[in-house]
Amino acid sequence: MFRRPFLLAAALAVLVTAGPAVSQTPLPPQGADPLDARDARRVERMERVVRELRSIVFQLRDSGKPVVVQPADTDARMAEMGERLADMEQTLRGLNSTLDSLTRDLDQARRENITLKGQVDRLNERLTAAEQPASEATNVGSGGLGSGPGGGAAVPVPAGDPAADFTQARQLMLAGDYDAAEAAFAAYVQNHPDTQRTPEANYWLGKTLGVRGAYNDAARAYIGAIRGWPQTTWAPDAVVELSRTLIALKKPADACQTLAEFSRRYPKAPAPVASRAAAARTQAKCAA
Repeated sequence: MFRRPFLLAAALAVLVTAGPAVSQTPLPPQGADPLDARDARRVERMERVVRELRSIVFQLRDSGKPVVVQPADTDARMAEMGERLADMEQTLRGLNSTLDSLTRDLDQARRENITLKGQVDRLNERLTAAEQPASEATNVGSGGLGSGPGGGAAVPVPAGDPAADFTQARQLMLAGDYDAAEAAFAAYVQNHPDTQRTPEANYWLGKTLGVRGAYNDAARAYIGAIRGWPQTTWAPDAVVELSRTLIALKKPADACQTLAEFSRRYPKAPAPVASRAAAARTQAKCAA
C-alpha cells in the first residue's frame, strides 16, 4: 500500500526534472547541418516518449488501475511480419512435403510403366512365335488365309467400300454360310488392312477357320485381332478362342500364358466368356 505512492512520486520527480530540460532544447534552424537535424529528431522522439510516460503516470495516479501500454507501431508491424514469416515457413514445409510425395509417386509410376512394357514386349514375342508355325503350316499345304473354302485356290475379291464389305461378310456369317463368310472376311482383311474394323474382321475370320479345323490359320487371325488388346465387346472372346486354338495345336503353355493375360486385361468379361476361359484353363492344366 505504501509502495505505489512512493513509485508514483519518484516517476513524477523524474518527469518534472526531464520535461523542462527536454522542452528547452532548441531545435536547429532550417538549413542547418544534417547532424544537427538528426539530433533534433532524437530530441523530438525523447519528448514524445516523455509525454507518453507522463500520461501513463497521471493515468495511474488518477485511476489507481493498472495501465496497459500498447506497443509502438513499429513493434506491432515487426510482430505481424514475424507471424507472416512463420506462416510462410509452414506453407513452404507443406509444399516441400507434397513435392516429395509427388516425386515418389512419379518414380513408382515410371517403374511400373517399365515393368508393364517388359510384360507387353514378352507377350508380343510369344504371339509372334505362335504365329510363325501357322505360317509354316500354310506353306506346306494345310490351307491358309489365301485359300478359298475347302483349301482351294483363292478367288480375288475386288475391294469395295469397307463398311459395305464388312456388312456383307457379317451377313454371310449370320446366315451360316461359313465358307463364303471365310472368303469374305479374308478378302476384307487383305483389301482393308488398316481400317478400324480390321481387327474385328480377323476375329470373325478366326471363327470361320476354326469351324473347319484350320487351327494354324485361326491362331494367326486371332493374333491379328487382339494386337493392342482392344477394349471391345468381342475382344475377350477372341483371347479365349486363341487359347482354345493353341490347345488344339498342342501348345498348352502358350494357351496358359494367353489365359493369364485374359484375366488381367479383361477382368469384367461376360460370364459365359469367363466360364469358357475357366474350362480352357482346366483343359490346358494351367497352374492355379
